Amino acid sequence: MSCTGAPFPPGPHARSPPDYAMIKEEHEVSILGAPPTAPAASTVVHIQAETVVPDHVVWSLFNTLFLNVCCLGFIAFAYSVKSRDRKMVGDLAGARSYASTAKCLNIWALVLGVLISIGYLALLIYVGMMAYEKMQQSMGGGY
Repeated sequence: MSCTGAPFPPGPHARSPPDYAMIKEEHEVSILGAPPTAPAASTVVHIQAETVVPDHVVWSLFNTLFLNVCCLGFIAFAYSVKSRDRKMVGDLAGARSYASTAKCLNIWALVLGVLISIGYLALLIYVGMMAYEKMQQSMGGGY
C-alpha cells in the first residue's frame, strides 16, 4: 500500500462549513419576501459652466516691473489680485468690477509708459545729435 494519496477520500466533509449569516439571510428573504422594488428616482444636478473672468494679473505684473508710471502698474496689480480673490470666493460681480478697474489702470500704465519711453528715446537722440554737432564744431570741421 502506498502513502502518496490523500489521507481521506474526497466526500461531503471536504466542503467548508456553511455560512450561518448567509443561511439566516436566505431564511428571512423566504419568509418576508423580496424587498419591494421602487422605481428608480433620478436626480439632475445642473452645474453652471465656470464663467471666465479675466483678472489681468500677468499684464499687471508686467506693468509693475517695466512700466510703473506713477505706480499705476502696482495699483493695477493690487486690483488684479483682489479680482482673483473675489473669483475664488464665488463673487463674480465683484471679480468683474475689480478686473475692469485693473484693466483700465493697465491701459493707462501701458500708454503712459510707452509715451514716456518714446519721449526719453527722442530726448536721448536729440541730445546725442547736439553733442555730436558741438563736437564737430569744436574740432574745426563744419558742414
